Amino acid sequence: MSAYPPTSFIARRAAAATRPMHSRLRGVRDVDQRIRAMEELAVHWLIAHCIAILRVTLGAVFFGFGLLKFFPGVSPAQDLVERTTDILTLGLIPGSVALVGVATLECVIGLCLIVGRGLRGAVYLLCVQLIGILSPVVLLAARLFDGPHGAPTLEGQYVLKDVILVGAALVIASTVGGARLTRTTAPEGAPQ
Repeated sequence: MSAYPPTSFIARRAAAATRPMHSRLRGVRDVDQRIRAMEELAVHWLIAHCIAILRVTLGAVFFGFGLLKFFPGVSPAQDLVERTTDILTLGLIPGSVALVGVATLECVIGLCLIVGRGLRGAVYLLCVQLIGILSPVVLLAARLFDGPHGAPTLEGQYVLKDVILVGAALVIASTVGGARLTRTTAPEGAPQ
């Protein structure tokens, strides 16, 4: 062979074919080890930061939806909020007042979650808010599931997606009580 490294694809393939099999497999193992190391870094980063990211994004959702309710006719949930509150309060609170109250509640919850201050109070407010968010499923079921063959309407889908908010709120609530995310199993190949 020449003293110069092969430059063509065919020459490189021929050179690779002459290397022993264990040498070629080592390259595959090296790539696999690099991929596993990157996965491990990603897992460590997620363990350290995912709860905070969930808290901030949940706060942003609540703040954004609350902010929309301050402007009449802007929030797609305005009529649903007014109707649900009317039923829950037996008509004692006017719809416009209820809308401002819900908007304020959502914005306060959102800001507390985004900033990370007053989380215990925010969790209690969140419990009240989540009852209000999901109560249309019981109180206005006919309106929410009026699609073909009882399928959810757009409003029904809007309310049903709030189940995700409930799950995220439960995770945040558990961290206020001291829970934290940890790895329960050792990574593959790690000493035990």
